[in-house]
Amino acid sequence: MFGAVLLSVLVASFSGASGLGAEQSSIPVTLPVQVSNYSKPAFDWNGFYSGIFTGIQTNAIGGTQYGLGVNLGVNAAFGFYLVGGEVNIEGLTGGPGSTSYAEILGRAGVIVADNVLVYGAAGYGVDLGVPDEQDWLAGAGVEIAVGDDFSLRGQYVHAFPGEGSIAKDQFTIGAAYHF
Repeated sequence: MFGAVLLSVLVASFSGASGLGAEQSSIPVTLPVQVSNYSKPAFDWNGFYSGIFTGIQTNAIGGTQYGLGVNLGVNAAFGFYLVGGEVNIEGLTGGPGSTSYAEILGRAGVIVADNVLVYGAAGYGVDLGVPDEQDWLAGAGVEIAVGDDFSLRGQYVHAFPGEGSIAKDQFTIGAAYHF
């Protein structure tokens, strides 16, 4: 007897519940949706950075040298324009032998997307080994932000002969941490 009463109560409650969900209303129902104004900020190109790079340097007389280097620089962005400067020191081996090469470069570029910088570079370079060579430098590069503080870069620089020097071409790829 108790089981029959329990069964009839359950059947009545399920049929009543299904009847509630089946009713139609002529009043449109809208649900409030929370829209967030937060969006991830664009990469901040301003400030100091430090990085490492590797590459090759070629010239008509000495052939190809392979290098590994470090750099330290600073950027200032004004809207989508960027100016900056950096110092590079690179160890080179191969070709005529091992040496080191230092550069001081000024950079000016355009931030073409939140995380992409296209820039030109110009400056002065000096071979710290023998023979003492000094160069005027001009080139260009692309730098892509790959996180909140890191970027990857590809760069080409041509060294115009200065005092005791021959023309050189330098291709590098590198990574930087932005402070």
